[in-house]
Amino acid sequence: QVQLVESGGGSVQAGGSLRLSCVASGYTLSSACMGWFRQAPGQDREAVALIYESGQYYVESVKGRFTISHDNVKDTLFLQMDSLKPGDTATYYCAAGGTYCNVYSGLGTQVTVSS
Repeated sequence: QVQLVESGGGSVQAGGSLRLSCVASGYTLSSACMGWFRQAPGQDREAVALIYESGQYYVESVKGRFTISHDNVKDTLFLQMDSLKPGDTATYYCAAGGTYCNVYSGLGTQVTVSS
């Protein structure tokens, strides 16, 4: 059974930083697409940052502030979030598999940014 587990969420003030981590059991994250999605209350889930076989993707609103990376040795996925804004408040999900990271997903970690 595949499980993705996120950690690193929390509450910060605007301008602060958080680093999310994701580890998998029963699956190798680097096998295919891996990345981060988020969902705020009343909004659709959106892709925040993804690592594809051919490159990376960032949603426009986080470009220059968030950095996605993967530790090949530990097979751990990270999302470094800097200069956080209240609009970044959401539940963040690690996702992996397939072409669009839509096969497996974690249960999410809450990120709350106060002004």
